[in-house]
Amino acid sequence: MPIKFQPTFILFLLFFSVTDVVMAQEPIYGRVQGTLINQVTNRPLDYTTIVLSNSQITLKIRVFEDGKFSVAIPFTSLEEEISISLEGYHAKRTVIKINDFDSVTTLIPIDESQDKAGIKGLTIDKKSNEFIPTNYIEGTVIDQSTNIPIANAVVSIRHPNFEAIVLTNKKGVFGAVVPMSSSADNVIITKEGYYRVGYLDSMHSDDGDPIITLVPKTNELDEVIVNGITIQQKLKQTTESVAIVTESEINSENTVQLAPILNRVPGVFMQSGSLNTNRITIRGIGARSPFSTANIRAYYADIPLTDGNGESAIEDLELAAISRMEIHKGPSSSSYGVGLGGTILLYPEFAKFKETSADLFTTVGSYGLFRTVAKVMHGGEKANVNVIYSNTHSDGYRDNNSLDKATATITSNWLVDDKNELTFIGNYTSLKAFIPSSLNREDYENSPRNAATFWKNARGFEDFKKTLFGINWSHDFNETYTQKTSVFTSFNNNYEPRPFNILEEKATTFGVRTRLLATKNFENSSLQWSVGGELFFDDYNAKQFDNLYQDFPDGTGSVAGDILSNIDENRNYFNLFAEVIYTRKKLSVSLGLHLNQTKYTVQDQLNASSSEDDFTFDAIVSPKLGVNYAVSSNFNLFGSVAHGFSTPTTEETLLPDGVFNPEIKAERGWNFEIGSRFHTTNRKLSGSVSIYSMAVSDLLVNRRTATDQNITLNAGKTSHNGLEAALRYEVFKSDSFTLNSYANVSINDFSFKEFTETNANFSGNDLTGVPKSVVNLGIEMADRSGFYGRLDFQAVGEMPANDENTVYSDAFELLNGKIGYQNKIGSHFSYDLSIGANNIFDTAYTSQLQVNAFGNDTNARYFYPGLPFNMYGGVQVNYKL
Repeated sequence: MPIKFQPTFILFLLFFSVTDVVMAQEPIYGRVQGTLINQVTNRPLDYTTIVLSNSQITLKIRVFEDGKFSVAIPFTSLEEEISISLEGYHAKRTVIKINDFDSVTTLIPIDESQDKAGIKGLTIDKKSNEFIPTNYIEGTVIDQSTNIPIANAVVSIRHPNFEAIVLTNKKGVFGAVVPMSSSADNVIITKEGYYRVGYLDSMHSDDGDPIITLVPKTNELDEVIVNGITIQQKLKQTTESVAIVTESEINSENTVQLAPILNRVPGVFMQSGSLNTNRITIRGIGARSPFSTANIRAYYADIPLTDGNGESAIEDLELAAISRMEIHKGPSSSSYGVGLGGTILLYPEFAKFKETSADLFTTVGSYGLFRTVAKVMHGGEKANVNVIYSNTHSDGYRDNNSLDKATATITSNWLVDDKNELTFIGNYTSLKAFIPSSLNREDYENSPRNAATFWKNARGFEDFKKTLFGINWSHDFNETYTQKTSVFTSFNNNYEPRPFNILEEKATTFGVRTRLLATKNFENSSLQWSVGGELFFDDYNAKQFDNLYQDFPDGTGSVAGDILSNIDENRNYFNLFAEVIYTRKKLSVSLGLHLNQTKYTVQDQLNASSSEDDFTFDAIVSPKLGVNYAVSSNFNLFGSVAHGFSTPTTEETLLPDGVFNPEIKAERGWNFEIGSRFHTTNRKLSGSVSIYSMAVSDLLVNRRTATDQNITLNAGKTSHNGLEAALRYEVFKSDSFTLNSYANVSINDFSFKEFTETNANFSGNDLTGVPKSVVNLGIEMADRSGFYGRLDFQAVGEMPANDENTVYSDAFELLNGKIGYQNKIGSHFSYDLSIGANNIFDTAYTSQLQVNAFGNDTNARYFYPGLPFNMYGGVQVNYKL
């Protein structure tokens, strides 16, 4: 009958500095030092008192930080026995020999049986009085999609006469003494919220410390760790509203369009006029930005994607290079810059440790879509590298709508040693996309494939090249303190011919971001805190040229004429932030504080006599308070109060003639929110519900001029009230088949609280550019034979196109679907075949609004037509060594 191995303490003793001369009957003085570790938690026993004794002396010594101790004691011979005792544990003896670096002593709690004792690398079964050769093994457990270490994962090691259960520490590291004959099949790693893993490679010490990855369960995301780049927490324990978009969700579409993926998230709405014209809003924030995502912070592996003018173009990244998205809704993330709308964290895809593979993925689809993604991944024992190349071409649905985009991404992760980790990120994007622009109501309804006349005649397009580099360094000072530092830079060249002028932009950014994080555990509580800062420097130059396309024959396209403006703008800011989370039993309290100072320096290069103008925004302090309470093991309540701000973009700071507007101010707001996360006991039903209210002042108002340009002013206040719900239900599950469903709902009440412009009063009107409601319903299935599929239904309410609320887009419904089959060929090859269709009902709908377009309700070009029914098919081939 197997004898159960009890959780124990392991004491590693290292002996050195012992005299080489042994005098008969005279003591030999030597130094004993080591580390005392709790085998159950794999954590050092700091500041514990132990007793060392032999025939010569008895010493009571203190174990210091990291469980380390060191003391000089006398010996009578090289075979002297040392007794090591700790209050509450049985005393054990070990035979000490000089230069014996592998000696192991096991201390067992008094209230546990003494069936086993560890002596000099041997485990003895006292019932049979037989010795079993042992070995000390270590490993690291991480989240497969994010490379975040998983703490408190349960590692079970079983043998016919042996059983050990240990937990990983905060770095995901575990260690245990095991019989040398134990096989890898007997090592099982489990963690709530992840699929269990049987580790199949050898775990003996001569093979190094293995890296084991766990895959999150999609129906238990509340157990998954979020905030991987700052204070880590389980999702269900956070005090703010957070949504996770998993890797399977990212790959559920054609991996070309981001909008269908993000639009399933409650509170998030992405409008996409074309593949290169997008706008993301969170809870209505950013809806009035003309052509880009503003007032939302974005990070890629702790590297800011939000540039110096406050815009975040996450769609420029290759979707195949993203393993997970975290969307923090509202201004509650103090460590990220507290954008009014929230923060989007993107986790890179890293290669798996101890695995080498190559992947080729090709997609073809309607309107000339042709896309290729190639990946080469190699993971060693301590480092990995992943290289991704993609090339996308589309003729486009409309005139003047073709696109060519190429990206190259490299991600690398290096576990330098037990205390240091380096991550490298590099990305290059080259895009040339023609712009069909928006249409008036008549053309939108009758000729949606046409481009706007001026844009078609000018052959307007954007041609940009973006490069991003970043290095992250993580250093553990000890079990309590960790430092994380990122250094990053980016380069952006953009050339954009437009009917009214030709814009040429160049931008260079450089920044550094650093934090000190700490975790301290007490008997019934824990304290986590972070303090840090971010410096950002942005050098921006914008030149505008006259566009002479009307002076040339039709079809010539844009031709640059005289230079109209040449503006240099240096935009620099610093963020200081601090955050603390105190947890006691079922209650978690989060406090945060953020300070921002932003400065512009603007100079007109065409006017030699002009001086350099400096403008500094007032320093903005943004506090937050959050609370989370576990009513039961499957029901949590949370609430938060947070302040946020968003500085205007570069385009919003400039008047139509290119002159800087010194009167512009940042938008500010307070967000109040309560919500819950829950699941049934059997986890068939899980979800979250939240209610929020946000008041925004100094609202940035965008106006379209007769020349198709924009002017932005601070004018008014808005009120953002809403309800968000995300539900997931497991319809059926067996060993061979699963069927899941979901329902995500956003109910919005966004309006102008105070808004007067010229002689018009818009107070009480609906906020421009956001729907009243968004409902997503879907089902997804997977069969063990390799078949999979999903069906997604979306209903979007009407949206006001102007502040006067005299023009609305129509409500619409979309149905998208995808089916596929995946399998293996031999032990090295696998493949995935898929086919999908979007807008199966062939609905005419507005995919993006040009808010407050110039003109009257009849001729103003408000509408971007969405794609009608379209299809795509994909083939993916993978080779794994």
